Amino acid sequence: MSILVAGGAGFIGINLCKYLLEQNKDKKIICLDNLYTGKFKNIQFLKNNYEDRFFFIKEDICNKIQIEDNITEIYNLACPASPVAYQGQHALDTIKTCIIGTINLAELAREYNAKILQASTSEIYGEPQEHPQKEEYRGNVNTIGIRACYDEGKRCAETIMAEYNRIYGVDTKIVRIFNTYGLYMDKNDGRVITNIISQVLTNKDITVYGDGTQTRSFCYVDDLVQGLISLMNTDNIHFPINLGNPKEFTINELVKLVQEKIPESTSKVTFYPLPQDDPSRRKPCINKAKKMLNWQPKIQLSEGLDKTIKYLRGELWK
Repeated sequence: MSILVAGGAGFIGINLCKYLLEQNKDKKIICLDNLYTGKFKNIQFLKNNYEDRFFFIKEDICNKIQIEDNITEIYNLACPASPVAYQGQHALDTIKTCIIGTINLAELAREYNAKILQASTSEIYGEPQEHPQKEEYRGNVNTIGIRACYDEGKRCAETIMAEYNRIYGVDTKIVRIFNTYGLYMDKNDGRVITNIISQVLTNKDITVYGDGTQTRSFCYVDDLVQGLISLMNTDNIHFPINLGNPKEFTINELVKLVQEKIPESTSKVTFYPLPQDDPSRRKPCINKAKKMLNWQPKIQLSEGLDKTIKYLRGELWK
């Protein structure tokens, strides 16, 4: 009995694989990743500690996936998730991953009669005209903008999941993930929390886009993993579910909090123009997750930042 985690060498994937190995001692965990943004060295500790139950396959989900094990669950986390990774020359690769890759994994779920969970994103809401964002809100996305490869790719991936459920009866799950942070983040991934912490730790100018009043809601990765597994364990929930921390912070508030936690830093804030289509507000409505999954985040930003700063402090000087 095996669980497949596509994108398992990425930030969320590593944390998910680790938890699944700790909690499912009778199952094998298969990590499938093309190592575009993930790194094998990041999952080496899992291979060392769970040699008999953790298996790695280097493969791109855009290729036909063939696995000989009896797969019962598939988590599709395979897609670059930071603008640094998916914009520019990698935009088409991102679209292919979201569409061709998702179809390939859905076919695998159909073949094995396995459950499949699709990691979607809060970015499908675009520049929201509804706040907080409920799952019924259909979004406001620029279909030809620089972020569209990711936003629209994920929207299409949701459609693929819905059709595989309607047409073939595949047990599909869709989770819309809001800003997540924590251990095993890549120090160079370009996400706002890694950027700010790394800059403050190294006494570099702190990059803030716009005037810093735009908001985000930050969920610690341990909480998110609990939500992913809770959704996977449900029956008959095939519609999207928001997972995120509904506590909203401005970027300026985030910067101040990080600076307070690293008081020895000499970093100063520098402001730059806001990137195209960067959303001004982001906050999940998690009423469905509370009611249907009995889930809500437990780790607040201050505690999560302490853990993340400690981790990144070690990574920056390796």
